[in-house]
Amino acid sequence: MTLRLLKAAAAALTLCGALAPSFAHAQNFERPVRIVVPFAPGGTSDILARLIAPKLSEAVGQPVVVENKPGAAGNIGADAVAKARPDGHTLLLMDIGSLAVAPSLFPDLSYNVENDLAPVGMVMFGPYVLAVNPSVPAKNVSELVAYAKANPGKLAVANSGVGALNHITAVALARDLGIGWKNVPYKGGAAASRAVVSGESNVIINGATATLPFVTNKQLVGIAVTGEERLAALPDVETFKEAKLPLNDAGTWQGLLTTGKTPPEVVARLNGELNKILALPEIQAKIAEQGGSPRPGTPEAVKSWLVTNIKSWGDIVRAADIKTN
Repeated sequence: MTLRLLKAAAAALTLCGALAPSFAHAQNFERPVRIVVPFAPGGTSDILARLIAPKLSEAVGQPVVVENKPGAAGNIGADAVAKARPDGHTLLLMDIGSLAVAPSLFPDLSYNVENDLAPVGMVMFGPYVLAVNPSVPAKNVSELVAYAKANPGKLAVANSGVGALNHITAVALARDLGIGWKNVPYKGGAAASRAVVSGESNVIINGATATLPFVTNKQLVGIAVTGEERLAALPDVETFKEAKLPLNDAGTWQGLLTTGKTPPEVVARLNGELNKILALPEIQAKIAEQGGSPRPGTPEAVKSWLVTNIKSWGDIVRAADIKTN
């Protein structure tokens, strides 16, 4: 009996030894990690990716490289991650609001948002800033609306690309306010902001991270911000809610995702490291400087957010009959 027990124990230990390396192997990072940002350099997603990358590199013991793949409202970069090897070495950092509207905007989407991408965690919420070039004769919402109504089609609203959430927000806002303005797409929020600063376009609705510096430097005039509170950096700029504008909960919800079918233990490792990074005081301070707030959490919470917003933003897209061509 004793011999049989010893043999059984030895067999169990052998089995555990065989399984343990595969589990450990699944969580280890054996080559450089890519964070794909599906927009041009300088925008909110790009700023956050470059903020996180060095800390993530320390955590996983591998170089973490930020790669910009702009185009098609973020779908080119998202598709690249969706089709990557499912091992956690290819990540996607973007405004997941764009992912939420993609299924309703692009019927021939080359990837499935819910199946081909695996949420890792939410990174940040940043309110939208509605701002104008100083040449626009408006210092607040009522003046902007009055000017837009008196000059239909004259104002050009820059956005991050056709189908981007700030594009859809601008379309829905114009519809609800009964105003007409032109929507002009650019390759990312940074390019859109620069276009309004230069006077090439007149108005922008964009994430605070990318837009706030231009407002505080007096290159743009802040008109209103989304979210429940005024921004500390712009105490005199009213919220959408105070101005009785719709879509007060619109904003940039930055999330980190990886390829679908990535092993759950790898996703859990990445989520744990991300939450540790977001808890660092220096990271929190830098995000706050940009007008945002860290949003650590679980992959399941991001998944739930996506499912809910795919429906709610899809309803807006269909009601406004927004088309990408």
